[in-house]
Amino acid sequence: MNILVLNSGSSSIKYELFDTIGNRVLAKGIVEKVGMKGSFLKIDKPNGENVKLVGEILDHKIGIEYVLGVLVSANHGVIQTLSEINAVGHRVVHGGEDFSGSVYIEDKVIKVLEKTSELAPLHNPANLKGIYAMQSLLPGVPQVAVFDTAFHQTMPAKAYMYGIPYTLYTKYKIRRYGFHGTSHRYVFSRACAMLNADPKTIKVISCHLGNGASVDAIKYGDSVDTSMGFTPVEGLIMGTRTGDLDAGAVTFIMGKEEITYDAVSTLVNKFSGMLGITGVSSDMREIENAANAGNERAKLGLDMYAYRVTKYVGAYAAAMGGVDVLVFTGGIGENSASMRQAICSELDFMGITVDNEKNKVRGKEADVSTDGSKVRVLVIPTDEELVIAKDTEMIISNLK
Repeated sequence: MNILVLNSGSSSIKYELFDTIGNRVLAKGIVEKVGMKGSFLKIDKPNGENVKLVGEILDHKIGIEYVLGVLVSANHGVIQTLSEINAVGHRVVHGGEDFSGSVYIEDKVIKVLEKTSELAPLHNPANLKGIYAMQSLLPGVPQVAVFDTAFHQTMPAKAYMYGIPYTLYTKYKIRRYGFHGTSHRYVFSRACAMLNADPKTIKVISCHLGNGASVDAIKYGDSVDTSMGFTPVEGLIMGTRTGDLDAGAVTFIMGKEEITYDAVSTLVNKFSGMLGITGVSSDMREIENAANAGNERAKLGLDMYAYRVTKYVGAYAAAMGGVDVLVFTGGIGENSASMRQAICSELDFMGITVDNEKNKVRGKEADVSTDGSKVRVLVIPTDEELVIAKDTEMIISNLK
C-alpha cells in the first residue's frame, strides 16, 4: 500500500510517500515558505541528492499540488499516476479529549478538529488545510488523522489536571494534554525491540530533545505523565519556548511591559528558551560552539537545559516507582553526545551510567550505557512518519 504522509505547518508542508508492503520510503521532502516570497519545494532523494524547485506557492492547496506533481513527474517521480496513492495520513497536533487514537477522517471528525483548533491555534488550522487540500485534490482517497496528543490520553487525572477552578476544566478543557506522542510511542516500541523486552513489564523515560522538547513517563506501555501541558510551551526549556514558567511572572511581564495577550504569546513561544537565554541562537550546535569559545550565557543555557531534563527524569522515575530504560531521541537527543553525558552525569545515583566511547554515536540506534548500568540508556532516532503510515495502513485495511 502506498501511503502519502503529510505534516502541514503554518508555512511548510513535509511529505513522505511510503510503500508499506516493501517497508520503504519512495519519496520525501518539504515545501517551504508557503504564502511567502521565495517559496520552494525540496526533494530529498534516496541517493542523498537534494533537488530544489522554486515556484510561487500561495497556499497549502497549491503546495500539495506541487508535491503530487513531483511524485508523478518524469524527472523526479516515483509513481506513474496519482491513483497509486492508496491513502493519506496526516499529522494532527491536537486531538483534545475526543481522540485516544488515530482515526479515519470523515465529516464528523473534521468538525471536532475545527472545534479543537482553539486549543492549538498555531498548529491545528494548518493541519486542517492539508486535509481540506487532499479532499479537493484526491477526493476518492481515504485519509487518516494521527494525533500528537493521543498517546497521552492514558494519563491519570492526578497527572493531567491543573490546580485551577474545576469549572475551567469543564468549560474549556484546560488540562495537560502532552505532545510528541507519536515520537514517544515509536521509541518505546523500538526500545522494547532492542532489549527484547515485554512492553507490559518495562518502565521507560523517553526524552524527545529537539527545537521542541518533552519528556514522557511510559509505564508498561502507557503514558502516565509528560512534560508538555495544555500547550507545547510547558516543561523543558526549548529552542524558543520558555518551558516551565511561573504564571505570576507572565502577568508581571504583561503589566510592566504593557503588552497584550498576543504579544506575550509571541514572547514565550518565539523569543524565549535557549534563544532568549543565550542571545546566540535556538540551534544547539551554535550554542555549543559559542560555549566552547567562552560565551558565559551560552554555558548557562546549556547548564539550564541539562538540569531541566535531569530534574524531569528524576521526577518521572519517582512517579513510576523506578525506571528500566532511558531513551534519547530528537535532533539533540540523537546527535549531541555532550548533552546526553551532561544529563546522565547527574543521574548515577539512580544507576544510570553512560560509556563515553559508546556515547560518541550520532543519529543511529545504540545502547550507550555501561555494562554495569542498572538502567539501560538508549539512543533511538525517531520516525514519526513511519508511525503515521502504519496507523493509516491499519485503519484503512480495517475499513475494507
